[in-house]
Amino acid sequence: MEAIILAGGLGTRLRSMVPDLPKPLAPIGGKPFLDYLLNYWQGQGVKRFVLSVGYKQEMIRDHFGSKYKNAKVDYVVEQKPLGTGGGLLLSMKSLKLNKPFLVLNGDTFFNVNLSDLLDHHSTCKADITLSLVKISNNRRYSGVILDKDERIIRSLEKRSNISGSKWANGGVYVLKPNLLKEYQDHYPKKYSLEDELLPDLLRKNKRIAGFISQENFIDIGLPEDYRQAEGILSQYDEN
Repeated sequence: MEAIILAGGLGTRLRSMVPDLPKPLAPIGGKPFLDYLLNYWQGQGVKRFVLSVGYKQEMIRDHFGSKYKNAKVDYVVEQKPLGTGGGLLLSMKSLKLNKPFLVLNGDTFFNVNLSDLLDHHSTCKADITLSLVKISNNRRYSGVILDKDERIIRSLEKRSNISGSKWANGGVYVLKPNLLKEYQDHYPKKYSLEDELLPDLLRKNKRIAGFISQENFIDIGLPEDYRQAEGILSQYDEN
């Protein structure tokens, strides 16, 4: 399976903690955060990663090279910031398999079981499946409203208004290979996957499934969360 990792952000909110590094290389327990992502997902069966990189991308390329364990690593460079949606559209041009693929946020760790996620995606006959994490009135994340069976997403809530939702987008997605083909005609354009592409897909009646997971969710986007990450990620250390 192929996976796109969206790692091109500037990481301005974390700059006070890691001023000289791109956010995916922020050190946690003596190794870059991105190491934990690659290690977990190659262990789940990902054979090829496409990293969408931008800010200080040379440091990321120098660190990982072209291979991580048994998985191939390739890079797509954003010459200017394209947002999560724009980075995704650019990276899709480098996919080699005409099969469902994985999309991962480069600053979050969510240890979803890939086999279960793919089974859910297939069973729901979904165009795209979002992994969902439980929230409690947290305005940082996009909330979702599920159908009565808690399988299909019926509406998306903006970060400023998630009072009606107990689930949020956890930043792990499975997509059908040609789902976003029409959007690629507009590249290069800055898009937000969460705030623009997903709502547009919902308006077009695309089938968006939600996969609920109770696993650990970590977002290193803010200094206070970054400080807490080591205690959780230590259990996923390859050593």
